[in-house]
Amino acid sequence: MSVLDELEQAVREVAERVGPSVVGIGRGRGRGSGVVLADGLVATNAHNIRDEETTVVFGGDRSAVGRVAGVDVDADLAVIRVDTGGAPAIAWADDTEARVGTAVFALANPGGQLRVTFGLVSAVGRAFRGPRGRRIAGSIEHTAPLPRGASGGPVVDPAGRLLGIDTNRLGDGFYLALPADAELRQRLDALGRGETTARPRLGVGIAPARVARQLRRAVGLPERDGLLVRVVEDGGPADRAGLHTGDLLVRPAAARSPTPTSSTRSSTRSARTRPSPCAWSAAPTSSPSRCPSASPGPSASAAPDRPQPGAGWVLSGGGRDPPRRWPR
Repeated sequence: MSVLDELEQAVREVAERVGPSVVGIGRGRGRGSGVVLADGLVATNAHNIRDEETTVVFGGDRSAVGRVAGVDVDADLAVIRVDTGGAPAIAWADDTEARVGTAVFALANPGGQLRVTFGLVSAVGRAFRGPRGRRIAGSIEHTAPLPRGASGGPVVDPAGRLLGIDTNRLGDGFYLALPADAELRQRLDALGRGETTARPRLGVGIAPARVARQLRRAVGLPERDGLLVRVVEDGGPADRAGLHTGDLLVRPAAARSPTPTSSTRSSTRSARTRPSPCAWSAAPTSSPSRCPSASPGPSASAAPDRPQPGAGWVLSGGGRDPPRRWPR
């Protein structure tokens, strides 16, 4: 038997063994894919969820409406409670670690059409930004090509055991998958029990210093280093502290700054706009995270890993950068 014959047989065997555990998420062509974890539970990516209820498409054109049991937006994970109709739960590769060169098979079910492709692990320990900009580390990069709607589907070894969950498509045709390690299993188990993860949020979206300098230069203002406030979440900590769209944060203060006056705020402010994809992922005294290339999440937020009570920012006056000039 030639190498190609062996590969064809391996693809068919994986499709037969794992295919019934792979589902589509959403109506029509679908928004994404998912995988059966246990009787009544399906895992997928959080960015595939639009509401508390969603349609889950199984093999044989069977579909059912499920409800979100738990979601962790920052980790891009969600578990749906749905009638799985006897679909088998996927097996975990507990004793296998994906390494560079490991042969993998990626499966997806966008709109109820099963896809199975072959590839190799091209890198491990990759990082990317989740829907709200939080850094997600430790992902597996692989070369198995996949169509749109494949996120949330499984990456398996030749025996059909789960190695990862596809999450982020790269522009050059590669995919990043969350590794199916003990930590992922614990997170999914907790979400299945309804333990939705909530993290601290500052409620502010910012443009990084280089963007702030460019925008000030474009409207004839002198260059000054700082973080430009792009959006403030109504009722959030930043809003209660007195931050407004258009403020320029120039340096951290040792103690809480007083509520900014009209002389320290931007002299021109528009109504608060739609959420920005740029958000803090560390404490205010740390450097801001880069603006992720992914679409903005459901709300703008800065989520400090270690909140520092009493820490504040000194504001600069004279900013006149209209929100409509900010890059999308």
